[in-house]
Formats: sequence, structure tokens, C-alpha cells
Amino acid sequence: MNAETALRLITSTRIVAGMRGDFPPETALRTSQALMGEGIRCFELLMNSQQPIAAMRALKAEYGDEACVGMGTALSEAQANEALDAGADFIVSPAFQPEVVGAALDRDVLVAPGVATATEAVMAWQMGVPLLKLFPIGALGVDYFAAIFGPLGHMRFMCNGAMNDQNARELIQAGAVAVGMGGWLVGDGSWGKSRLRSRARILVNAVAGAGGDL
Repeated sequence: MNAETALRLITSTRIVAGMRGDFPPETALRTSQALMGEGIRCFELLMNSQQPIAAMRALKAEYGDEACVGMGTALSEAQANEALDAGADFIVSPAFQPEVVGAALDRDVLVAPGVATATEAVMAWQMGVPLLKLFPIGALGVDYFAAIFGPLGHMRFMCNGAMNDQNARELIQAGAVAVGMGGWLVGDGSWGKSRLRSRARILVNAVAGAGGDL
């Protein structure tokens, strides 16, 4: 999946489900199956979790191009290349690191580096990054996003960090093109399909209620 296709899928569905911690392949598959049934099709495995590369490959083998499956918490060029070699559809990092960005851009893979300031956002955008991860926005609040977005409204922001259904909706209404959701949506790997589907329904409805087309 090239960068344009991945970006289109993320911005059209507007939700990226992140699985951190106890999400080996079988757990990641169970979790993603529940969410896929509710319309969530973008999944982020994380390098600081159990068997992240194997879990990512399992999801890609299961869904093909029906889902967008990438790797987060890529903290070095080596980690980014490991995920890219394994077929990641996108790369996400909590920080703006030019070497990580460059590794993905060189392969025409979507990359969303973490930014927290206008300076970082402008520097990443100037490198050709098409999607910025504003992190940790849950701690900073919707007003902070609005202040950043005011002069930088030509940029695309995905908001991550301490997210729930309420602030997800507010951030979409304020101009974010997508939200990254972790524990509130997928739990710790122990949740059953019923609970996962319930959370997914709540979130999908909240984001849909923010306006625009899903």
C-alpha cells in the first residue's frame, strides 16, 4: 500500500486503533476482527509491545488491502526500516525524527511523526510529511490543538494521546482529520469481542457525529 492510499484510508475512516502491550498475533487478530465489524479498518501495532512485527504481518495476511496496517513507536531509523521491511503500510512515531521520516518517504510509505509544537509541525511538513501526529493532545486539550491549527490549517493532523470518545469528537470538529485510539478503544489485550465492539460503536458514532463524511 503506497502512501497516498494509506492516507486516503486513514482520513476517510478517521480512526486508527493502536495496540500497545499484550497484543501478540492471535490477540491482535481477535481485536481487529471485532473492530473491522464496526467499520474501523486502520490498525497500528507498536514496537514496544509483544511480537509487534509478527502481529502486523498476521493482520496484513488476514486483510490484505481491506485494512491499513502500520507500525507505531518507531524510535529510530533501524526500527522504521525493520517495520518497512516487514511490509508496514505506515509508520508512526511519538517524536519528529528526520531520519525516521526519511526512511519512510524514501519508500513511498506514509509516515506520521509526533509533533507537539508549531515549530516541529512546520519542520516535518517541509520535509514532505502529509500527516502529522499531534501528541500527546489528550493531556494538552482541544484548545491547544485549536491554537496550533489556527495558523497551520493547511496541514493535516491526527490527534493521539489520552483519547476517548468525547475528545475524539471535539478534535475532529476542531479540524483534525483522524484520531489515534489506544487503551480506551482496545483495552489491554484481555477484552472480549463484545466489549471491543461496544467501544468501537461508541467511537464510530462519536466521530460520525462530528460532521463530514466517513
